[in-house]
Amino acid sequence: YDVILMDVMMPVMDGLTATRTIRILERQDAKTIPIIAMTANAFREDAEKCLEAGMNAHLAKPLDDKKIKQTISEELRRSNACHE
Repeated sequence: YDVILMDVMMPVMDGLTATRTIRILERQDAKTIPIIAMTANAFREDAEKCLEAGMNAHLAKPLDDKKIKQTISEELRRSNACHE
């Protein structure tokens, strides 16, 4: 995968815990794959929690197609620049 679109409010394991779990995996790509939060939690504190958990970006619902595409493009560019 090139990017993960992570829902924050999931049953069993929330997106913050899932992101932390991914980031500590022994796989090299787990440390660098862009993880983008997609959530109804739209406050600044919510975005900060996502970033602290290891996500790269935060998108608040309702989602905007252009903003989704722009964020994915930006995060893929950053990720590719880190690998060069």
